Amino acid sequence: MTDPNKTHTVEKIGGTSMSRVHELRDTLLIGDRTGTDLYGRIFVVSAFGGITNLLLEHKKSGKPGVYAAFANGDGDHGWLEALDRVADAMIEAHRTILTHPGDLEHADAFVRDRVLGARNCLIDLQRLCSYGHFRLSEHMLQTRELLSGLGEAHSAFVTTLMIQRAGVQARFVNLSGWRDEGEVSLDERITGAMQGVDPQTEIPIVTGYAQCREGLMREFDRGYSEVTFSRLAALTGAREAIIHKEFHLSSADPNLVGADAVRKLGRTNYDVADQLSNLGMEAIHPKAAKTLRQSGVPLRVTNAFEPHDPGTLIDDQPATEPAVEIVTGLDVFALELFEQDMVGAKGYDAFILEVLTRHKVRIVSKVSNANTITHYVNSSLKVLRRVEKDLTERYPSADVSSRAVAMAAAVGRDLNGLAVLSRGLNALAAADLEAIGATQGPRPVDVQFIVERDALAGVIKALHRALVEDQAQPVRKAA
Repeated sequence: MTDPNKTHTVEKIGGTSMSRVHELRDTLLIGDRTGTDLYGRIFVVSAFGGITNLLLEHKKSGKPGVYAAFANGDGDHGWLEALDRVADAMIEAHRTILTHPGDLEHADAFVRDRVLGARNCLIDLQRLCSYGHFRLSEHMLQTRELLSGLGEAHSAFVTTLMIQRAGVQARFVNLSGWRDEGEVSLDERITGAMQGVDPQTEIPIVTGYAQCREGLMREFDRGYSEVTFSRLAALTGAREAIIHKEFHLSSADPNLVGADAVRKLGRTNYDVADQLSNLGMEAIHPKAAKTLRQSGVPLRVTNAFEPHDPGTLIDDQPATEPAVEIVTGLDVFALELFEQDMVGAKGYDAFILEVLTRHKVRIVSKVSNANTITHYVNSSLKVLRRVEKDLTERYPSADVSSRAVAMAAAVGRDLNGLAVLSRGLNALAAADLEAIGATQGPRPVDVQFIVERDALAGVIKALHRALVEDQAQPVRKAA
C-alpha cells in the first residue's frame, strides 16, 4: 500500500519513449492536468533513443560508437567523426520535439558546448597518454561515463525547455557532474542537486546518469539510469516509483501469443521482478529493485502512452492465491562438463564458477548430477569457447561441451498446488513439442523448461495457453 503521508512520485522514462516525448507532453507530462495537479512528480529521463548507442556502442549489434572508436583508435581520430555523428543525431532529435526558435537556439548551443567539451577532453587525454607514464586503459571507465552522461543531459535539458514553453514550471536537474570539481558519492550527488528543488511547485527533470565516486558504470554499465531512479526515490521518500514503458507488463509477449490472449498484470511482487530480470525480461534492474524494496517504496510499471491506466503495481506483498502470472523465454547455451571421476570429489563446481565469473558470463540456471554439471548461460559463443578452453586445460580428461538451447519459464508469486511442471510437460506433449529438461526448485516462484531454440515460440504459446488462458480448476493446495 502507498503511504498517504508521502506526496510525490519519482518517474522514469526510457530512451525509446523519450524519442516520443513531444507526444508524452500531451499525455503523461501535462495532458489534462492543471494547477497543482501538474506537480508532485520528479521525472528521471534516459537519452533519446539511439543516442547512447552512438556514444558507446550499439547495444545489440556491437557497432562501435565514440567510446569504442576512441578505445580502439590507436591514435587515429576516427572517434572524432563518431562524435560529429552524435552531435548531428542530437540536433535532429530535438528538432522533432522543439518548435520555438528560441528553444531550438538554446538546444543547439547546449549540444555544441557539450560536444566541444567532450572533444577537447578526449584530445587532451589522448595527448597525455602519449607519454609513457600514463596508460589510456586506466581512464577508460571515466571516459565511458563522460560520454554516456552527454545523452541524458541533452534529453533532460530539451524536455525541460519543452514543458517550460507549455507554461509549466520545470527545472533541469543535472547529475552528470559536468565540469564539477571534487568527488562525491551517489547519495551526495543526488541530495546536493535536489537541494532547493520543490516538486510541489515545479517539475524536476533529472538526468538518468549520475557521476559519482562509486562509478555507476563499473557495476551497472547501461543499467545505471534505473539505479539513479531508485536511489532518488529512496532518498526523497517517494510515495511510488513509476517506470513508464511503451507497453503493459503482461502475461506474455502479445506479438507472440496474441493480443487477445494475454492478460495485463495488475499486481505482482519484487520476487517475480527478479525472476523476470534473470530471464532477460527486465521490469527493473535487480539492484534498483533491491533499493526500492528495502526503502519500502512500491514500484509501478505503466504504459507511457496510456497515462490513465494504473499499470502494474510491484511491491513486497505475497499473492492472495496461487497463479502463473507470466510465461516468457530466453535463448541460452547449455555448458556441460562431464567427468567420470567427479563422483565424491570436490572443487569442480567452484572452478567452473570462477571461470564463468572471470569471463563475465551470466548464469541463468544450473543442474547437476553425480558426474555432470550443466550451466545454462547467457553469453556469446565466442566467449563461451574461451570458457571451454579454460575448463579443458584444468580437467583434460573431462568432456566439456556447449549447445544452443532455449529456456521457457512459468513465473508467479505463488505456484504452490498448481502442478505447473506436470501440466506444462503435458501441454508441450499435446502440442507435439518436447522438453530437453525441466526444473522446479523448492521455492514456488518459477518452473523452467529447456527446449530447442527453434521450438521456443511454440513452447511459450503452449505453456501460456495451458497455464494462463486455461484456468479450469487447477490442483489446489491441500487444506
